[in-house]
Amino acid sequence: MRAKLLPAAVAACGLLLAVPASAQGVKIGILNDQSGVYADYGGKYSFEAAKMAIEDFGGEVLGQKVEIISADHQNKPDLATSIARRWYEVENVDMITELTTSSVALAVQELSKEKKKIDIVVGAATSRITGDACTPYGFHWAYDTRALAVGTGGALAKAGGDTWFFMTADYAFGYSLEKDTSDIVKENGGKVVGSVRIPLNSSDFSSFLLQAQSSKAKIIGLANAGLDTTNSIKQAAEFGIVKSGQKLAGLLMTLSEVHGLGLEAAQGLVLTEGFYWDQNDKTRAFSERFFKRTGRMPSMIHAGTYSSTLQYLKAVKAAGTKDSDAVVKKLKELPVDDAFAQGKVLENGRMVHDLYLFEVKKPSESKKPWDYYKQLAVVPGDKAFFTAKESGCPLTK
Repeated sequence: MRAKLLPAAVAACGLLLAVPASAQGVKIGILNDQSGVYADYGGKYSFEAAKMAIEDFGGEVLGQKVEIISADHQNKPDLATSIARRWYEVENVDMITELTTSSVALAVQELSKEKKKIDIVVGAATSRITGDACTPYGFHWAYDTRALAVGTGGALAKAGGDTWFFMTADYAFGYSLEKDTSDIVKENGGKVVGSVRIPLNSSDFSSFLLQAQSSKAKIIGLANAGLDTTNSIKQAAEFGIVKSGQKLAGLLMTLSEVHGLGLEAAQGLVLTEGFYWDQNDKTRAFSERFFKRTGRMPSMIHAGTYSSTLQYLKAVKAAGTKDSDAVVKKLKELPVDDAFAQGKVLENGRMVHDLYLFEVKKPSESKKPWDYYKQLAVVPGDKAFFTAKESGCPLTK
């Protein structure tokens, strides 16, 4: 009897081990900075936003449960690539999203191409992601350096800010933001009088601020993000830079950084975001739910991660499979319509949607908690982002 049962048991185990990947559940990874300079910018709050998307979708797709995991890449491309490789090869992760920090996003996107896995970048900025570094499986969701340059750089240049000095984060994101903004400034008749590159996560900006101050540029462009931006602004106040007549441009600022600064320090700053919690009934409803879970209102990074996760699940459902090539096709076909934005995905993987030019309110203008922005203009998506052909993405040639 035992002799007959043993082969049957072995066969049954073999059947269990041989379950095809398509029959397994979908697994999503949130890979971002959870302990460093961008921890508030994305971090655990983006992970919470992705969980909200999965719950709103119903928790399963194609009759299988949707799983989600997260990890802290500490802004190190080699660590991020190591985590992503393990996720793809060992833990059967199907899609990685968020990916704050441009150097990390570019590295993980290249690995995703090799493994034929989908990555949807939300937190990283460089326009190279869907430009010369584009891949068949890579997408870019919330914003990029080109859109920020058109929004903030274009608005300030047109308003008379015709001389610029850049304080630039010394890695891929900073270079890209400085270049894209410089191009827009020059297109509007302005000129760049100088720049300085600053290591990520610096604590002392005094020597860099003195160089910016002595340049006499009308606009000091902060081509950095997260705590680097808020520390730059705080220390600029100590030098009296704004009081002396120069204007600071936070080229990548979100609600998280404004909240960290407080209205007293942030008032009057002009910035571009793709989302604001108090814009309409849809954004308010989503943001109130997010607030109940996190104790804070979402920025475009958090809302963008919700959107990227939700759209991926919609694409899997529409494709009827989690096969990457089939899902990529649906991601580029389906319109985007959710609490974050209404938009479309181009051939190079760029999700195009409107952005908004905001000015930070004075403390006297704020009527309730998190009431930080007044909208100055809508930046239409087709003006903000490169077209697929303009982007330099080889896939479009």
